[in-house]
Amino acid sequence: MDPGRPVHYFNPMADTHFRPEPGMAAATGSLEAAASLEEVVSVLQSTARQIVGSDGISVVLREGDTVFYAAEDAIEPLWRGRRFPVAACISGWCMLNGQTAVVPDIESDPRVPMMAYRTTSMRSLVMVPIGAAQPVAALGAYWCASVIPDDATICRLEALAQQAAAALARVCLLAGAGVLREPAPSAGS
Repeated sequence: MDPGRPVHYFNPMADTHFRPEPGMAAATGSLEAAASLEEVVSVLQSTARQIVGSDGISVVLREGDTVFYAAEDAIEPLWRGRRFPVAACISGWCMLNGQTAVVPDIESDPRVPMMAYRTTSMRSLVMVPIGAAQPVAALGAYWCASVIPDDATICRLEALAQQAAAALARVCLLAGAGVLREPAPSAGS
């Protein structure tokens, strides 16, 4: 060491920047074990909200020219079970363009169908496509306040969507090969 040079002390990066995300690890494991579309949707429904710290999430499936809000976990009912034209909503935009949509104020974004949001308290959202080349679904996170989600939150939601896309691709391959497991028989069958 050069005695004329000052000594610099650094904080270890791992302590401040790379904390493990137990929710993401658990979700990844569950997605890897999923053997059906329903199981993939269920994993997203049960994990995404906690992973991103939102007030609500939705899992949206593309069905031709419409989108179907298949599942949600939110502080209030959103759109579960409803269908919208793919060209008339933010989830459809996300799938058609293959891009993440970050909307800090839903009232000022023309991609958001305000009539659908008027009955909710949601004010901000992030919608990410599921499936890289041709998205087949989307995962949305919603907040009751007008917020700009930080990069880490967006990154976690995108990573979860990528894991879901891989799980769906694997499920399709297994279905094509006829190796998907049969549902367990119910009691009394």
